[in-house]
Amino acid sequence: MSERGHEHVLTLDVEELGALRSPVMLVALSGWFDAASVATGALSRISAGDSSVIVGEIDPDPFFDFTVERPGTVVDDHGERHTVWPATTICVSRQPSHDLVIVTGVEPHLHWRTFAGALVATAQRLGCRVAVTVGATAEAIPHTRTPTVVSSTTSDDLAARLGIGRPTYQGVTGLLGVLLVRFDLASMPAVSLRVGVPHYLADSRHPKSSAALVRHLSHVLGDPLRADFSADIVEAASLHTGVVQTDPQLTQYVAILEAEFDRRSEAAIPSPDQLGRHFEEFLRDHPPDDDPTQ
Repeated sequence: MSERGHEHVLTLDVEELGALRSPVMLVALSGWFDAASVATGALSRISAGDSSVIVGEIDPDPFFDFTVERPGTVVDDHGERHTVWPATTICVSRQPSHDLVIVTGVEPHLHWRTFAGALVATAQRLGCRVAVTVGATAEAIPHTRTPTVVSSTTSDDLAARLGIGRPTYQGVTGLLGVLLVRFDLASMPAVSLRVGVPHYLADSRHPKSSAALVRHLSHVLGDPLRADFSADIVEAASLHTGVVQTDPQLTQYVAILEAEFDRRSEAAIPSPDQLGRHFEEFLRDHPPDDDPTQ
């Protein structure tokens, strides 16, 4: 498949969608940059509300080795069996300030350039003014603290306004790393958000990290995104504490992480409220072109 073949794998149904309000694309894909499904869990919770509608998908067939990412079988209420393929879903969530184009799915195995091209084409078709990739990585942080969300951007203007850096990582990367480059080549500002997950409990659920991502996005976008993780956080905290208390060495290690976390200064990191104000200033100074959905 050539890199130009995204039109054969991308399905978008936006004819009756109408104009979007300052749309922003959010992308999270399970795999390399989604420890414990924290990022995909955050965006899936945001898109689960009544204000959301699925407007498109990417055909999984060219992108996956199905002996690695296997499809599933389900039986519906009528006793009919169905195959569930790994899906990349494109959803529009209506919000007061910025409508969100939310992309969630599984990081593909093959044809990354074509897959990235489909997402860039989607962002352009729906008039997105900024793209935000959302991820999570296993880090040396304690489960007893609220993890910090770290930001970077490919836009010099956004970097200057938000007080965040440009991506500095060099090495092997995932699909989201490829996307940042592709959005940049398409002259679309892109931001990467990353939250940490305690590496010693990386196989567990970490709703506190998902909640941190949603809270950060809410401040930056200026919209109170609906995604309640409170009950999940209480349940996970009980499970995590139980695991740690059974291991004296792990208990000591967590205490060391807590002390280091508390010493770490966050003075150089802009607050979410500051980021939100500067984000709005950036969008005001960069008005959209003609609405591509009209």
